[in-house]
Amino acid sequence: MRIAEELEKLNVDVIEAGFPISSEGDFEAVKAIARTIKRSEVAALARANSKDIDQAWEAIKGAKFPRIHTFISTSDIHLKHQLNKTKEEVIRIATQSVARAKRFTPNVEFSAMDATRSDVKFLAAVVEAAIRAGATTINIPDTVGYAIPSEFGSLIQTLRETLPGIEKVTLSVHCHNDLGLAVANSLAAVQHGVRQVECTINGIGERAGNTSLEEIVMAIRTRKDLLPVFTRVIPKQLYATSRLVSKITGMAVQPNKAIVGANAFAHESGIHQDGVLKEN
Repeated sequence: MRIAEELEKLNVDVIEAGFPISSEGDFEAVKAIARTIKRSEVAALARANSKDIDQAWEAIKGAKFPRIHTFISTSDIHLKHQLNKTKEEVIRIATQSVARAKRFTPNVEFSAMDATRSDVKFLAAVVEAAIRAGATTINIPDTVGYAIPSEFGSLIQTLRETLPGIEKVTLSVHCHNDLGLAVANSLAAVQHGVRQVECTINGIGERAGNTSLEEIVMAIRTRKDLLPVFTRVIPKQLYATSRLVSKITGMAVQPNKAIVGANAFAHESGIHQDGVLKEN
């Protein structure tokens, strides 16, 4: 709850509060956050099935701005080894799940898990089905941190150029940092028209982590010449939020971490010190 309130103070657009079906504790936490947060949207995660979606809605129905975020895998390797589903079944499940979520709230996000390792034509077919079913945000995840920026940007561009109805939704990305490229991939996507970046404070997350919120915010703020977009995040709140998350999770911020690391603005080199003393 303390982190959720800090995120609202930071002025983020959406707080994805948890995965209500995963445990009673997660359900109660999402429910409590949904009741408390008044300015940010509150999202609940749900696999593409009725039980998950219904439980997600039960958790967030008290929110001022609720969102259901449902997902299903689209890569061949996931279809074969994780889902044991055909491509036709996945399209049908995606359609039914978005339509079910839409019965509860107009604010529905759909994710094609492992999108960057998916056949592009099939990925496009699933996304098109989700849009027809009523999804208002389409998320393209790099689930295992496999993509590089030029490749990821090209994928986003291809979807924007070929998909009917893509201009009616908010295009989103969710990148993992297994190759250290989560922020770079997310910014490449922004340059190709993405307008939602899913990210975390201090880049925390599964395995090597997720896209770092503070790095995205400050890259956009610093490089307006190349990134003509904006966020409503309040930069002065970044450090306090970073420290709170670090303290509560017990995950220390490395000293050389960009933006919020203890050494981020410390200069050891004499040449650098001289320059900073002369011109901040």
